[in-house]
Amino acid sequence: MIFIRFFDFLLKKKIKEDNSMKYLLVGLGNIGDEYIDTRHNIGFKIADAVADKANAVFKPGKLASMANFKYRGRQVYLIKPSTYMNLSGKAVLYWMKKLDIKKSNLIVNVDDINLDFGKLRIRKKGSDGGHNGLKDIQNYLGKDYNRIRIGVGNDFHKGQQVDYVLGEWTQEQKEALPAIIEKAVNANLDFVFRGIHNVINTYNG
Repeated sequence: MIFIRFFDFLLKKKIKEDNSMKYLLVGLGNIGDEYIDTRHNIGFKIADAVADKANAVFKPGKLASMANFKYRGRQVYLIKPSTYMNLSGKAVLYWMKKLDIKKSNLIVNVDDINLDFGKLRIRKKGSDGGHNGLKDIQNYLGKDYNRIRIGVGNDFHKGQQVDYVLGEWTQEQKEALPAIIEKAVNANLDFVFRGIHNVINTYNG
């Protein structure tokens, strides 16, 4: 009986350790060809770039496309919700539960009109900032989850916000995007290996 209890203790400890080595990286966007090159879909672009760097392939799944790979001994999962932006929280919660991901091991990549184009801002918690994707995630998880906000600028007139975020990049922005996406990819991978505090100190701004 004592041996059985000790075995159960070791098994539970192993499950807990395995759980701490699993990470979920989320890229927010809208599905559909008409949204591929829009500002609102930069989260998808970053997720695609992470997958490319890791030689991982997205496959259709429930509420999201999912890819997975190993990175420095950690198991990493990538998702791109297929629920459209304003229902992103449902997909994030589903995959967190299915994969047994701790909230501290989750990070969300999202566009932000309140930041200058190309600027990154990493936070452990915060408001939704008027972003429908973050608003829905907050409904499920609360405000305390990691996020990488990628500035897309705010060069639009009053009442034109929707047209701007659902609009395509300017030529100048397209030329600058690869370096911005690469920086965001590195921030995601450093989050997995080095943790959120180091990423905040390294990449903010």
